[in-house]
Amino acid sequence: MVYFVVRIAGQVKNRKKDNETLKRLKMNKKFSAILVELDDVVRMGMVGSVGHMVAYGNVDDVFVKELKSSRKDKEGVYFLHPPRGGFKKGSKVSTPKGILGEHKDIVKLVGRML
Repeated sequence: MVYFVVRIAGQVKNRKKDNETLKRLKMNKKFSAILVELDDVVRMGMVGSVGHMVAYGNVDDVFVKELKSSRKDKEGVYFLHPPRGGFKKGSKVSTPKGILGEHKDIVKLVGRML
């Protein structure tokens, strides 16, 4: 099982600890994304600690294969565009009212960002 993690928040008014965690996850820029295995306890802990700055959720193997075939990534980092049509929910609020945190429909959000 794989989680897809997308950085939503920018770099302004962040804590140093959060910036360091995002740097270690190789998510330096806004709208950068990575794939994280559910078994990787360390990286999942880092994702949980910056959950107020990222959107993440389960993706299936079909989506992963499609993503890897369409985008050539370097070091496992994908650079996405802002979503077409904007964010349907608040971009600064956690789920269920906003898009930050864990999502069930992360595939729809990423589909608009490709």
